[in-house]
Amino acid sequence: MSEEQKFYVGSRKSELALIQTRHVISLLTKLYPDIKFEIVTMTTMGDRIIDIPLPKIGEKSLFTKELETALADGTVDFIVHSLKDLPTSLPSGMVIGAVLTREDPRDALVLHKDIEKHTLTTLPKGSVIGTSSLRRTAQLAKKYPHLKIENIRGNLNTRLKKLDDLGQYQAIILASAGLIRIGWKDRISKQLDATEFLYAVGQGAIAVECRAKDEKVIKLLEPLYDLPTALRVIAERSFLKTLGGGCSAPVAVTSDLKLMKEKEVEVSLRGAVWSLNGKEEIIDEEKVVLQVLNNIKCAECPYVNGSSEIKDIECCVSCPMNKSPTEPKQKKLKLDVPSEVLAIDPHEKCPISMPIGSDFMGECPFLHGDVQYLTNVIPINSSKQDILQLGAKVCPVLHNLQNGHIVENGKKDQEKDDEDDLFAGLVPHKDATLENIKKTKQLGERLAYKLIEKGASTVMAAAQSYIHNQTATISVKI
Repeated sequence: MSEEQKFYVGSRKSELALIQTRHVISLLTKLYPDIKFEIVTMTTMGDRIIDIPLPKIGEKSLFTKELETALADGTVDFIVHSLKDLPTSLPSGMVIGAVLTREDPRDALVLHKDIEKHTLTTLPKGSVIGTSSLRRTAQLAKKYPHLKIENIRGNLNTRLKKLDDLGQYQAIILASAGLIRIGWKDRISKQLDATEFLYAVGQGAIAVECRAKDEKVIKLLEPLYDLPTALRVIAERSFLKTLGGGCSAPVAVTSDLKLMKEKEVEVSLRGAVWSLNGKEEIIDEEKVVLQVLNNIKCAECPYVNGSSEIKDIECCVSCPMNKSPTEPKQKKLKLDVPSEVLAIDPHEKCPISMPIGSDFMGECPFLHGDVQYLTNVIPINSSKQDILQLGAKVCPVLHNLQNGHIVENGKKDQEKDDEDDLFAGLVPHKDATLENIKKTKQLGERLAYKLIEKGASTVMAAAQSYIHNQTATISVKI
């Protein structure tokens, strides 16, 4: 590559975002010492609005939109994100070119210094826990009903200062990964067991977003692209995308990857949906075994990729290559939704801006009768079929659905969707066959359909309806 080459890297201005961006640049600089990288920082809507809970803001892509605009117009060449901030459907022409080796995805309990020896179970009744996440709120309400949950916003520094100085909170819950990366691991009072307290989709992973047709950047990022992380987050993001959840729904996951025997890897995924108060819980899990994976190693591991001697270090405890081989359990896989139905699903290209969340959530109001707030028409004494027909008439997508293709502005949609070559936004990994990546994607879809069969859509729709009513009363100045 030319000595004159320079790449512009987009990042949020927060301390953690800059640490993550500089980490990516440091790895790239070691690989390409003759290439220059310059950080371009921006303040996103999610950074500016710090006094309103995230689900109530009523906008999509709260922490990514401004950066993606800069990517689209060529101001930056790629963007470094926390993967959990990226919606499962990216803007047209954008892809995730790489995900780095995942940090610990678990949530962390951070207690006030005066009560450091407590746990969530032993905290006195009425203790206030700060979190801005509906996922965490629902799980806390279900498992620890003696605690009081209050909203807390701001970057890591701000939240910790509120905990330490305001006296308003006895504890806060944060992502372990952020505290570890920023150098505050000692502030973690307890890491919450992922089997008991599920984490956010993509939590702990750094993603690098770039333009879909920028082959130079995709090739540049290739050495950073971690296969074990990719397999897990593709399953997680496919689950969320199929389920239809976003930051406005209490949805969470936990995933794992195990080496079963030579050239065989098991990917497992557990997912759950809760009501806002945590009283309703729908939870299940699925697994898939992938064949002939020769290069299942961490992209950043110095003990496999470098000259360092392997020692008894923390990351090796969870490394899939160090787990004892066991015979995989054979399980019949079932896909309940016919592929021909999915192929013409109008939701996939729905242009309607949903009132809340970073992704489409719950049942479509056009197809399930809740059309009043979108049409100002109240169906009086109408049957369900009448309401569905009304929804079909006013829905701009159904109105233009012809021959199995979605029509927008009088033109037939592209024969090949932009996402046909992607996996929940990620480009394929060079060390995994398309068949294996598709199996991982289908793992997430299968689990989502399993939860939908159990009533997840109804629970999520109720959450959406409640928060929409809350959102309607808020006026946000940007």
